[in-house]
Amino acid sequence: MIVTTKKLFAHAYGKYALGAYNINNSEQIMGLFKGCMDSKAPFIIQISKGARAYTDKRMLEAMIRAADDIFPDAVFAVHLDHGDEQTCYECIESGFYSSVMIDASHDDFAGNVATTKRVVDAAHAKGISVEAELGMLGGVEEDIQVDEKNANLTDPEEAKDFVAQSGCDSLACAIGTSHGAYKFSGGQGIHFDRVEAIQKLLPGVPLVMHGSSSVPQDEVARINAAGGKLKEGAKGVDPNQYLPAAKLGVCKVNIDTDGRLVWTRVHREFFQDKPEDFDLRSPGKVFMPEYAKFIASRNELLGSANQLDDVREFVKTAA
Repeated sequence: MIVTTKKLFAHAYGKYALGAYNINNSEQIMGLFKGCMDSKAPFIIQISKGARAYTDKRMLEAMIRAADDIFPDAVFAVHLDHGDEQTCYECIESGFYSSVMIDASHDDFAGNVATTKRVVDAAHAKGISVEAELGMLGGVEEDIQVDEKNANLTDPEEAKDFVAQSGCDSLACAIGTSHGAYKFSGGQGIHFDRVEAIQKLLPGVPLVMHGSSSVPQDEVARINAAGGKLKEGAKGVDPNQYLPAAKLGVCKVNIDTDGRLVWTRVHREFFQDKPEDFDLRSPGKVFMPEYAKFIASRNELLGSANQLDDVREFVKTAA
């Protein structure tokens, strides 16, 4: 059942966070749905601009609709991740998306507000929610690249003004996380004092945490042992910090890189162990349950596991 992001956030706020998982193909979709059903968790499917262009946006939408039929008990929203203005309008007009993210964080404050407000006006006319971003995360994700020296944390006072002026429904904040597999080293992590300060000035406004993969070192080691050359020692977000962040109003936690690492590990190990195999379905059969297991483990840490029955009733009765 595809539902609005707004209703999922209303149920989750202050209690748990929803996993927002990027998908690109059928194996990811099947693993994602299976993992969320196994852990009895509501979730958010994220489609990036790159994923929409990988084959054809209609292909992804058709696969998600098929999964909705295959898993009738699932409760989820469909979200555009890191959209530019034109892509946001396309998704709003499609009638398929629950919410869109307009990322104008590279603009100055006034420009970010102006662009976000245009998207908000178009989206709200169709009953669609808008996520915006203030502050800049470091790292690399698809066509987004920000040097760590240019990354900056979200200012709480600016966040308050930004939401008031733009009318956005949720706010992605730069709070110490980073995009991609090559994340920070040392003792960096979520700045909980910054999250708390933002929540204090924006009570009830759903906050979003981007760049929240953990980059499990065992996955990196296994990939490299099977012929990969990933940088070792890169650190992501400690997944044990997800739930404490949720208690401070973080309702959506974006996880993409870790899923790519699972995919890479499965495929590298499979073809290393079975070099004679050329059936593309063979590693896919291994990946789907492995990805489902990963998704279920993250839902447990997010606190969204075992919320499915409650959220289903909530979305039926919520105005």
